[in-house]
Amino acid sequence: MNALNGLPVWLKVTAAAVSVLLIAGIAFAAYWVIRLQSNISKAPLTAGATRTEAPANDATDRLQILILGSDTRDGKNSQYGSAQDSTGYGQSDVMMLLDISADNKRVSLTSFPRDLLVNVPQCTDPKTNTVYQPHSSVMINSAMAEAGIGCAVDTVNKLTGLEIDHFMMADFNAVKELSNAVGGVDVCVSDAVYDPDSGLRLPQGTSKVQGEQALAFLRTRHGFGDGSDLGRIQAQQGFLSSLTRKIKSDGTLSNPQSLLSIADVVTKNLTVDDGLASVQSLLTIGSRLKNVDLSKVAFVSVPTRPAAVDPNRLELAQPQATQLFAAMKANLDLTTPGATATPSASASPAPSSTPSTPSAPAYNKAIQPVTVADGTGIASRGQEIAAALVGGGFTEAAHFLAAAVPKTVIYYGPGYADVAPDVANQLGIPASQIELSNGVVGVQVYIGSDFDSGTKYGVASVPADVVKQTAGDVKCQAVNPALIAR
Repeated sequence: MNALNGLPVWLKVTAAAVSVLLIAGIAFAAYWVIRLQSNISKAPLTAGATRTEAPANDATDRLQILILGSDTRDGKNSQYGSAQDSTGYGQSDVMMLLDISADNKRVSLTSFPRDLLVNVPQCTDPKTNTVYQPHSSVMINSAMAEAGIGCAVDTVNKLTGLEIDHFMMADFNAVKELSNAVGGVDVCVSDAVYDPDSGLRLPQGTSKVQGEQALAFLRTRHGFGDGSDLGRIQAQQGFLSSLTRKIKSDGTLSNPQSLLSIADVVTKNLTVDDGLASVQSLLTIGSRLKNVDLSKVAFVSVPTRPAAVDPNRLELAQPQATQLFAAMKANLDLTTPGATATPSASASPAPSSTPSTPSAPAYNKAIQPVTVADGTGIASRGQEIAAALVGGGFTEAAHFLAAAVPKTVIYYGPGYADVAPDVANQLGIPASQIELSNGVVGVQVYIGSDFDSGTKYGVASVPADVVKQTAGDVKCQAVNPALIAR
């Protein structure tokens, strides 16, 4: 006998209705999982580089995701270029590193200008297994042109010393559809602007942009600042800042229907690494961002300056760039300038290994021959350390370039056993890294790649002015005078 026959009619109806709803809910969820999963395109995370870190847990670990904007112009993007632009892997029009803290309390997006000259490591094309030799002093946006997105990841890892966990690459169409999905994004410009190259046309003040105008705002190469890529980066950061505020205020990340709508748009135009190529992974990362305070969503620019080899290109500004990368490796809060990381145990001062001298008389720091041998391979690094020594009283400190070495050592000549520990103490270098050398006159600080930032060995600090704005800041973009609409 059917177990429902003895039940009241109202209970039978309720049970049937619940059953229908459960089946409908399961079917709805299955539909969206299948749909979103089928949208996703994927590619290998690296192009042959060896990784030393275990895969991150997307739900609980600190996550670093390289976000790329592709300039390929095929399919829906064909209207933005020629057939020649549609071949190969293309170049990265936009490159930002998204960094989510393990506790989900802070997020940073660090922008790398497309004109930045870098060294690209050896990369292997995953499709053809073709091995491409390293390139020196090439624009960072070309890193993925030969061997794919994984080569761009390997290049940023080499540049920063980090090991990126994932990547996401979107195309032009993603910007249009995403801006439409959220109902437009507010942007502000200092003057009326018209850029015939990108098609951007906006009145002075705040406007809501979506679709083609949102894309034009992000694509314009000469619309803002001095007309360089740095001005474009500021506009991109302003756009993303406004987009973050809108999504937070609308409660999008807490609304399943809105989140699914955005996920559908994004995944249609997204390529991710193999480890991120699941709906669950993408939704997990999205959910981690919903409660981050806007003041802790930092937009950062890699410190640069005009390149010595070509003033139309950029190179890293030192020592600020190296300090930034060290702060990122140390997982410091970039919204707190001057914040430092606790030195590792290996960098802690050890008991003195230098010959002891009984009650040595005081000496005059100002006349001691102290030199800095720069073995870091970083421009102006030796000058920075020498300046720190001068500031500490060793006013005769000088510097010179030396062969690259991995470890910092302080050498001292006969008669300077009392000076070397004081130099080491000022720089925070362990006494175990002080050695007698009969070939040295005075004291020589031979700095290696383990002392590539800051003036205290083993201590990373956040340099000033790297955060250009937070998601809580509302800014107007300064229009390039040449493109002010009259």
